[in-house]
Amino acid sequence: MDRRGFLRRGAGLVGCSLAAHPFLTTVTLASGPWDARLVVIILRGGMDGLDALRPVGDPAFAAARPGLLGEPGIPLGFYAMHPALAPLKPLWDAGELGFAHAVSTPYRGKRSHFDGQDILEAGTGLDMADEARRDGWLNRLLQTAPGLSSETAFAIGRDEMKVLAGPAPVLNWSPEAALTVTGQSRLLLDELYHADPLFRDAAQEAMDLAELAAPDTVSRRGAALAGMVAQGGRNSVRKLAGFAAERLYNDTRIAAFSLGGWDTHRRQDQGIGQSLGELADAILTLKTGLGPVWGKTTVLAMTEFGRTVRENGTRGTDHGTGGAMLLAGGAVRGGQVLGRWPGLDEADLYERRDLMPTGDVRAYAAWAMRGLFGTETALLERDIFPGLDMGANPGLLR
Repeated sequence: MDRRGFLRRGAGLVGCSLAAHPFLTTVTLASGPWDARLVVIILRGGMDGLDALRPVGDPAFAAARPGLLGEPGIPLGFYAMHPALAPLKPLWDAGELGFAHAVSTPYRGKRSHFDGQDILEAGTGLDMADEARRDGWLNRLLQTAPGLSSETAFAIGRDEMKVLAGPAPVLNWSPEAALTVTGQSRLLLDELYHADPLFRDAAQEAMDLAELAAPDTVSRRGAALAGMVAQGGRNSVRKLAGFAAERLYNDTRIAAFSLGGWDTHRRQDQGIGQSLGELADAILTLKTGLGPVWGKTTVLAMTEFGRTVRENGTRGTDHGTGGAMLLAGGAVRGGQVLGRWPGLDEADLYERRDLMPTGDVRAYAAWAMRGLFGTETALLERDIFPGLDMGANPGLLR
């Protein structure tokens, strides 16, 4: 049994009340010696970047997707943002929202969700056999930083955020978890598990988790955040983003969580709109909850791969290669779409079916960390993203 199993199965015996998050996901947090904030959102299932940010200026786009266009998008020049992202248009206008298009990880060919997500969160190339590279790239960033808090890796819930897995101290918590531990329970845990490192450490983490400060609902910022989360309903992604925002407003510097629902093989016109709406909700909740700290924040939303250029026979799209990532936050130089557009003519496609990648999502993440935290380029290319060539600075931060 691991630590997560201990909390799920055994903690209730000593007064811990646990409830898994309804989306079966966790928010992963880490504090560090920096003032800037970084939020990474993993979009599980393969977001169709060609629908999220439509290249309407490419004449081959409309011909490839006659059944998917639906409602016109929000014009952004050569591109048009999906209408479900309309609530984010003020951020674009304020220079706090941008995109990178035609991007991917080094993953090619097989188009497996599991492999694609592993490579995305590990931040490596295609060699996944090296055990030393199976920790996540955010954890490797933390390993380079002195003065981290004493919290060690911890999770309540069922979804693992591999991007922050590794030896550097992080705290994993689901905002739906209610954890109460009495003084008597503390003594019992100490007595039961003092000779067992696995359960002793897990019990100590449970104690630390129970002592997290309660959310601020009194200040104008805190009240606005609480109201926004409450309006989202019981199973809203606003709970994930709201919990992350509250911690980031205080001592936390890095947060990561995932959103599902992006595997749109059928009736993509229905499914992707809901998922993009939830992503917009998450970003606006972060902005509200971070208040003045939003100006120091960068949000990176990325997915394991894109989807096919042409729609399939069930008005959906299949697993592809190149896609898009979303960049948001007050630290972002928004109002622009980064990356070189490769074109959608058949000869320009990857394997004559997918958007050809012209950029690496790892490079954008690396430049974000270079700008936010001052991490040296050599560390980023050698230790955090082994084998990466960051290339020229794309200018994604202010």
